[in-house]
Amino acid sequence: MAGLKHWAAIAALGLTTFAYADTSLLNVSYDVTRELYKDIDTAFIADYKQKNGETLSVRQSHGASSAQALSVMQGLQADVVTMNQPNDIDLLVERGGLVPANWRTHFPNNAVPYTTTMVFLVRRGNPKNIKDWSDLARPGVQVVIANPKTSGNGRYAYLAAWGYKKQQGATDEQTQAFEKAIFKNVPVLDTGGRGATTTFTQRGIGDVLVTFENEVALMDTGAGGKDFDAVYPSVSLLAEPPVAVVDKVVDKRGTRKQAQAYLEYLWTPAAQEIIAQHHLRPRNAEVLAKHASEFKPIKTFTVEQVFGNWQKAQQTHFSDGGTFDQVIVDRN
Repeated sequence: MAGLKHWAAIAALGLTTFAYADTSLLNVSYDVTRELYKDIDTAFIADYKQKNGETLSVRQSHGASSAQALSVMQGLQADVVTMNQPNDIDLLVERGGLVPANWRTHFPNNAVPYTTTMVFLVRRGNPKNIKDWSDLARPGVQVVIANPKTSGNGRYAYLAAWGYKKQQGATDEQTQAFEKAIFKNVPVLDTGGRGATTTFTQRGIGDVLVTFENEVALMDTGAGGKDFDAVYPSVSLLAEPPVAVVDKVVDKRGTRKQAQAYLEYLWTPAAQEIIAQHHLRPRNAEVLAKHASEFKPIKTFTVEQVFGNWQKAQQTHFSDGGTFDQVIVDRN
């Protein structure tokens, strides 16, 4: 009898453990989305529990976008990746087949739930009178930009400056000289966008920070807002941060259903509202219209319009020996 009670207790314990067992997801993302996904995760977990009766937990990993992609490629068990440029997801397609080649078709808007762009943050009062990309190349102006070799943030900044100069009719040689002048003004190349923000806002280095609009808005409207001003250049690059399920990981872990639901949630009105509150431009037209006054109008161009596609941009500018290597070879 005692033995039966013993096994019944074990069985009950097993059922209890199963009933309350959490399924966990790991979202590997770029480094200026920590606050965004903290809020998204809370809302998604509650929504999923209500609809499916299952308690989930979502872990976050943040760092320079390209470094994060390499970590996943080398074994970090990401159920989903939410990167800031498509090359970092294509890397997972090309090296190891972790993500299918047609990942852009798995979600709306080419798997891009929101957009942003590159703008400037300057010291209060803009003492160096920085208004456009050309001002970043002036002697005596210190520019803080993340390293384009490791950071999608830095890559967007570099390509935005290149596109600005090309749209003025400059040759490739003139544009490369323009980039060289800008990067001679860069005192330190942080590995990621949040590191660059820290360098500018907390270490007090530089006259202007070039980063995503949402990061600038966070600083301009936050506790330190009294110390900084946002400056919108005449034109900038449209940033389209994509997302994808990491097929090989979710199939191994049995989390495909939850991972798919997590990314689909990003397009819901509730998540789009959270996205807008974090100063990112939502895809939902109604939510965007509600927050229209918070997003200053700015003329943008895409990577495809100026560079053909991301693969060409990567090969020409950021591969070993590409234009960026030529730009920084003698910057000191």
